Amino acid sequence: MSEQDIKTEEVIFDAAQRVFIEKGFNGTRMEEIAKEAGINKSLLHYYYRTKEKLFGAIFAKVAQVFFPRIAVIIESDIPFFKKIEFFINSYIDLIMKNQYIPNFIMGELNRNPEQVGNILAEATGIIKDKIFQKFANLVEAEIKKGTIKPIKPEHLMVNIIGLCIFPFVTRPIIQTVIFDKDKNAYNEFLISRKAEVTSFVINSIKA
Repeated sequence: MSEQDIKTEEVIFDAAQRVFIEKGFNGTRMEEIAKEAGINKSLLHYYYRTKEKLFGAIFAKVAQVFFPRIAVIIESDIPFFKKIEFFINSYIDLIMKNQYIPNFIMGELNRNPEQVGNILAEATGIIKDKIFQKFANLVEAEIKKGTIKPIKPEHLMVNIIGLCIFPFVTRPIIQTVIFDKDKNAYNEFLISRKAEVTSFVINSIKA
């Protein structure tokens, strides 16, 4: 692939990401992506023949941002509670920098759950790297050591991720009802969530 092809593909990719995130798969037309990229529709189809193929590439990239690889954290030598703290802090920081991602993913999950699930698994390496099994083994080891109370690993993982994501998915409600549409107050709340969620999770499982 020539340098010009690479640059053109990057322009298309960036434009498609903006349009897909704003309008979702069903609301996006290839003509809009071509216009956003500043190219004609024929050139767009030369690089990406179908909207489905282009969307798959975009969603995979977004998924890699939203579901960072956590195998490094799980396999590190730091204490268990520090691993939880590090994951929560990193995850909330990441979503704060990409606040459009949660609702984008939720919208596409409602549209085509099976396809989205497959893309998420492949793009993030969740299944290939056996991330959940490694997490489950870690949890079971901590239970045996008496560090934490007995808890099913799947519940702990969903609890952590849910507590991190929920304020972003429900932003319009929280920002309006709790903070009277004060964006600064809402953003300060998000920052404080890192310590709050860490404390809540650890205190709920600490033996």
